[in-house]
Amino acid sequence: MGRGKLIVLEGIDGSGKSAQYRRLCARMEKDGIEYNHIVFPRYDKESSALIRMYLGGEFGSSPSDVNAYAASTFYAVDRFAAYRTDWGERYENGGLILSDRYTTSNAVHQGSKLPDDELPDFFGWLSDLEYHKMGLPKPDLVIYLEVDLATSLARMRRRQEKHNTKADIHEKDVAYLERCLRTADKAADYYGWTRIPYLKNGRERELEEKNSEIYRIIRSKL
Repeated sequence: MGRGKLIVLEGIDGSGKSAQYRRLCARMEKDGIEYNHIVFPRYDKESSALIRMYLGGEFGSSPSDVNAYAASTFYAVDRFAAYRTDWGERYENGGLILSDRYTTSNAVHQGSKLPDDELPDFFGWLSDLEYHKMGLPKPDLVIYLEVDLATSLARMRRRQEKHNTKADIHEKDVAYLERCLRTADKAADYYGWTRIPYLKNGRERELEEKNSEIYRIIRSKL
């Protein structure tokens, strides 16, 4: 049996990614589709220790205090550990893996620390690091949820109030989030991600309508 399929859902904070991911999982289970689901980063695992230190501000209070290449390795190590101890065997034996974030998040969040003219080199370095040198699978499909900055910020504030949580160093830095949006747009073009817009004719799309579109795209790849 050959390798399976790896499908990734990507989007910046406040894009509605978690809600879409939950609904996709529910649809697959309802339709009897066998799959493994994984969410990155895995904050409850030892392999995410450096990520937690970084986001908690132990290496500096600003995302820029840790350069794009160094920070990318923190997240890559967590993915490597997950692949070797969790879902790798299933994938290697033909299984379907649905991932909430992946290498794609490094492209967006760490790439945003770099000037535009350095992004192609960074995107290429990132692919080489994770997919070749570390041996992690390359996604068969990346669904990118597009969202504007104002909507992202408003949704994050509501989430923090609802769950009584505090913003990490990424979420606190509005200029950084704005750069993430610009970088994500360039990454989507570079890697060929499938875009799902948050708005339609200037208005917020219905959650279920977007989910149906995403599910149709995923089913077409299976």
